Amino acid sequence: MGAQWKKKHKEAAADQRGRVFGKLAKEVMMAARAGADPSMNAALRMAIDAARKQSLPRDTLQRAIKRGAGLLDGPVQFELVTYEGFAPHQVPVIVECLTDNKNRTASNMRVLFRKGQQGASGSVSWDFTRCGLIEADPPEGGEDPEEAAIEAGADDVKPGEEGSSSFITAPNVLGAVTKALTERGWKTASSALVWIAKNPVTVDADKRADVEAFLDNMDGDDDVQNIYVALAE
Repeated sequence: MGAQWKKKHKEAAADQRGRVFGKLAKEVMMAARAGADPSMNAALRMAIDAARKQSLPRDTLQRAIKRGAGLLDGPVQFELVTYEGFAPHQVPVIVECLTDNKNRTASNMRVLFRKGQQGASGSVSWDFTRCGLIEADPPEGGEDPEEAAIEAGADDVKPGEEGSSSFITAPNVLGAVTKALTERGWKTASSALVWIAKNPVTVDADKRADVEAFLDNMDGDDDVQNIYVALAE
């Protein structure tokens, strides 16, 4: 896995879908703090695209944009808080939360990490690389992903899902590379700062089941936005 852990079959139950919608709305609100016009706010444009792909209701999306931009119910008070530690069997994990109550989130994290081990800041992040990750589909007519990566200024490119490519960048040039790929005709599905594990851990099937159950439980918390795990495929 090595990058962002994505829960399988999130759409299977209504309550799970509701949590997905809530997290998407938070992403939109956070992005909208820099402005409500997606044509002038690349982060908001990406958040809106991601929300639409998950069929976030239009009313919910518009409300999130307005609230994030301070046009409704006052300014958004969410903060990004990062937790580090280990899933079962000493598998490193980084958890990013968006919260309006850090005390509540900290308490929840202590409970959720009981089946693993919560660590201090820096306890596992040293074994991850902070970088930009762009998921994009090639332009009509196609283009060699490696050539596109070189021309756009990406550090690396790997095959993605269903013919897409994953471009890896330094954190400070994520926006510039995203723009360059877009100008070359690539259709960007997502563009975000992520944590990628340097040394993913290999575990057997029984241990993997323990790790994935831990991650499922962690992902069920409303404040948890992204989970990065050093678990090999």
